[in-house]
Amino acid sequence: MTVKKNTASAPAPGIPYYTPLQTPPAGTAPAEPEGTTAVPTLFSPLKLRGMTLNNRFAVAPMCTYSADDGHLTDWHLVHLGSYAGRGAALTIVEATSVTPNGRISPEDSGLWQDSQIAPLKRIADYVHSQGQKIGIQLAHAGRKANTFAPWHYKGAGVRDVVPVEQGGWPHNVWAPSAVPYSATYPDPKAMTVEEIEGLVQSWADAARRAVEAGMDTIEIHAAHGYLMTQFLSPLSNKRTDKYGGSFENRTRLLIDVIKAVRAVIPETMPLLVRISAVEWMEWSGEECWTLDQTIRLAKMLPELGVDLLDVSSGGNAETQKIKLHPYYQVDLAGAIREALKADGKQLLIGAVGLITNAEMARSIVQEDGSLAGVQNGTVEVEGERGQKSKADLVLVARQFLKEPEFVLRVAQQLGVEVAWPLQYRRGRWPRGAQL
Repeated sequence: MTVKKNTASAPAPGIPYYTPLQTPPAGTAPAEPEGTTAVPTLFSPLKLRGMTLNNRFAVAPMCTYSADDGHLTDWHLVHLGSYAGRGAALTIVEATSVTPNGRISPEDSGLWQDSQIAPLKRIADYVHSQGQKIGIQLAHAGRKANTFAPWHYKGAGVRDVVPVEQGGWPHNVWAPSAVPYSATYPDPKAMTVEEIEGLVQSWADAARRAVEAGMDTIEIHAAHGYLMTQFLSPLSNKRTDKYGGSFENRTRLLIDVIKAVRAVIPETMPLLVRISAVEWMEWSGEECWTLDQTIRLAKMLPELGVDLLDVSSGGNAETQKIKLHPYYQVDLAGAIREALKADGKQLLIGAVGLITNAEMARSIVQEDGSLAGVQNGTVEVEGERGQKSKADLVLVARQFLKEPEFVLRVAQQLGVEVAWPLQYRRGRWPRGAQL
């Protein structure tokens, strides 16, 4: 419903309370902004099926360990709403478990029952009132479930297992095989075939609830060592049935979940998958999940109805050795994107990880190797020198925690005139201000 109100400031449509319509939404660059000759790709729209984003910024899903029996609260409304109101075109709700035992901690978000729909819809309504889009990451933590929120860390070597008396489920932690993540994590039990098949249905049921809650997109979490990663990786999947062993068997659960989710969501709704492209375990000499396997999987996704692959890495082995540099994950995204293009596959790519400044964000998605012809910026923009864009969407996490206004700050530093939220326009930086 739209609130009927006779006022000079029109109400935002489809929202059950009055708030002014943001025209245009924050973070939107006009088609021909005054004083510029071109707009960087970073501030151009991106279309995924029936969803169009105002720019190329997305708030990556970040666990906050603050839900009430899986229900989001006003804390999440303020937290997530602050990004949408300041220009993020897409905000993705944190890893949300499709079953009670799939939570990382007892305070994690969930969508396994209908009572969890209403608080999620309240957040969706607010994000939509700002002219932005909202998605949700559906997940299951597998053998990394039933742990304490990170601020309860008790030190190296101390078991991170929540007891029953504190809301835990230490005897019902699932994994493809009975192989714990580490000595301090819960001891998981190998899932039965019936439990695996039931989990696929739980994922579909959660997706239906997400649609009812007003989500614009859904992301399937297959990264960071959680259950989907555990099935993909030979390090954690020691099964000898149809869910283990070969590449086809290890990817079976993920493919079944993709099909189940795609079947229950609207045709116009984009579907995303987050993947750990590598495990950073090549040094061990053990068989592990590799970039080649990620590329092989990525080439299968378009035909399954996946629209974007969100490329991350690691998280499935305590002894991983990350080759860390500013573009350590962005380069993985770029390699996958090039392999897909070479094979004629149409799949959008998202990049995430250490994206902390304007020039890095711009360079990741800048198309055609062209220089963004903007003026009045405070960041020197170098030519691409023939480099190709690494991704289509920039997903930012911790930098948004530090700077909820990150989109607006990047625009200022690149000299791009973008809209601010109506209520905050008095606080805009002067044109050309050094930040």
